[in-house]
Amino acid sequence: MPTYQIRAPATALPQGVVMAASPGSLHSPQQLAEEATRKRELRLMKNREAAKECRRRKKEYVKCLESRVAVLEVQNKKLIEELETLKDICSPKTDV
Repeated sequence: MPTYQIRAPATALPQGVVMAASPGSLHSPQQLAEEATRKRELRLMKNREAAKECRRRKKEYVKCLESRVAVLEVQNKKLIEELETLKDICSPKTDV
């Protein structure tokens, strides 16, 4: 009859190595509260930075629009002047 040898699973830890407990099991209520406060502060800080960046982009966008308005107003004025000039040229002159 053949003899079989029992082997430890391949994932067995070396002797003397202890597996750590899950992170939630070692936290006291005070540690959990501190962690929640830290996460909240981090979230608020990230939100402030995102809001600051959003305001910067909006300001840049408005500045670009204002610049475009100025260019279009100048263009519009030139076109109106050109139209008036062409009307004067094309309209029949009546000498009375």
